[in-house]
Amino acid sequence: MTLIKSISGIRGTIGGNVGENLTPIDAVKFAAAYGVWLKQQSEKDTYKVVVGRDARISGAMVQNLVMNTLVGLGIHVVDLGLSTTPTVEMAVPMEHADGGIILTASHNPKQWNALKLLNNKGEFLDGVEGAKILEIAESDSMSFADVDSLGKITKNKAYIDLHIIEVLDLELVTVPAIEEARFKVVVDGVNSTGGIAIPLLLERLGVEVVKLYCEPNGQFPHNPEPLKEHLGDLSEAVKKHKADFGIVVDPDVDRLAFMDENGDMFGEEYTLVACADYVLSKTPGNTVSNMSSTRALRDVTEKHGGTYEASAVGEVNVVKLMKKNKVVIGGEGNGGIIYPESHYGRDALVGVALFLSLLAEKGMKVSELRKTYPDYFMSKKKIELTPDLDVDGILVAMENRYKNEQLTTIDGVKIDFSDSWVHLRKSNTEPIIRIYTEAKSQQEADGLADKFIEEIGSIAKG
Repeated sequence: MTLIKSISGIRGTIGGNVGENLTPIDAVKFAAAYGVWLKQQSEKDTYKVVVGRDARISGAMVQNLVMNTLVGLGIHVVDLGLSTTPTVEMAVPMEHADGGIILTASHNPKQWNALKLLNNKGEFLDGVEGAKILEIAESDSMSFADVDSLGKITKNKAYIDLHIIEVLDLELVTVPAIEEARFKVVVDGVNSTGGIAIPLLLERLGVEVVKLYCEPNGQFPHNPEPLKEHLGDLSEAVKKHKADFGIVVDPDVDRLAFMDENGDMFGEEYTLVACADYVLSKTPGNTVSNMSSTRALRDVTEKHGGTYEASAVGEVNVVKLMKKNKVVIGGEGNGGIIYPESHYGRDALVGVALFLSLLAEKGMKVSELRKTYPDYFMSKKKIELTPDLDVDGILVAMENRYKNEQLTTIDGVKIDFSDSWVHLRKSNTEPIIRIYTEAKSQQEADGLADKFIEEIGSIAKG
């Protein structure tokens, strides 16, 4: 089964059977269910939805299906075409729209696509709202508009530029200092829309840009998840061009990772740590990240006199806790920066601008900056799900086995040891169990992950 319905949207592989994969019929059904739900939220004469997509090969097909389904419901559509997830999120309130749909499977390979659904604030729907849409989709009780009441599609290609203007206008983005620093940066846009947006932003900041895989044709040149093992070409390019650092984003530009001047990873977990360090130094306050993120954010937050708290995994969960705790910056350790001064969504453009502002202020190399933060090492492994694997039973067994340790069970099972932790959970976006660990050395982190994979295997065998 490669059609996944979760808090992160409707996600699946293109082709195959209806109800098992993301087929045209499934795309229409879920777009219609979203449109019906949207109209249930308020009684009004007209409704408007913003739609944008990343550059993956199936994007245009899925977008046309989704937009014309909304038109069939009498909903007007603002078509952003090739865009980024944070750009669509910002466009929704700017358009005074009732919602938004982003067509992207984020870091998943090219055969995947997804419908990510937004409310009228440009924020992801919560679990209750998502469940209602799934219920509507399964009920088939949808009524479409008559011929005189069909919606209209309006194209608007301006929003990436508008997004960049919003980023440059942020108080903590020090444009003159960045321009003066005369940075040279290599950008890996994984042949998606980051290849459009990130170079445009950097050029507006006076940065010399070397483009790597910035052609938005959807032919991902490597696994699109921005992890060290996928980024050999970026490492070589940074060294070859004697760049100050490298930038890589995922296909929809909500995840951000840096590479230092030596072609070594800054660490995707440290994207948020560095940006938070800068923001907290100017506007002291609290932070939030998810349970699978590094302890280094807690350390940096406490250094600045703030408090840190962890949420369940999933952007909507992070945002909910951020609002509750009135935080100044938060996000996810996978390179997702959420800066409320801009908007409540992971945004690589905001992350790039804050990071450049920090570097310009510090006047140090990226490798030197990394040494100013606590050293934690993370292992991120996974187990493919099979139909006979009882995930819930395995997690309960783990909970019982480690009941004398510090446990958190709001999202899978997280076990905190004195100088390390392990987090076991079923993925929202792939048919896998994720095993994340963190320790004081890479060897310890990997060893801890392998130990738990072995334990899961023995539990599964009974």
